[in-house]
Amino acid sequence: MPGTIESRHGARRASRNWLISVKAVGRFVDRHPAIKMLAFSFLILICVSLVGKGLDFHIPKGYIYFAMAFSVGVEILNIRVRRN
Repeated sequence: MPGTIESRHGARRASRNWLISVKAVGRFVDRHPAIKMLAFSFLILICVSLVGKGLDFHIPKGYIYFAMAFSVGVEILNIRVRRN
């Protein structure tokens, strides 16, 4: 049931974890501005996918997930190279 006590506790736990981690994530993004651009590009990719779906144009999710994973992988390599 959606209104059960267990689901409310889960939402509280998730909110608490988010509030705890938001500062660490903010510091990481401030240190690595390319991550902001990566997040914006992911949002654009998702929007294009949703618009395409609305126009009955099917984009396989595997392509989208691969593009996102590849981009994150490249950015991780860039961060490591810049650190050394």
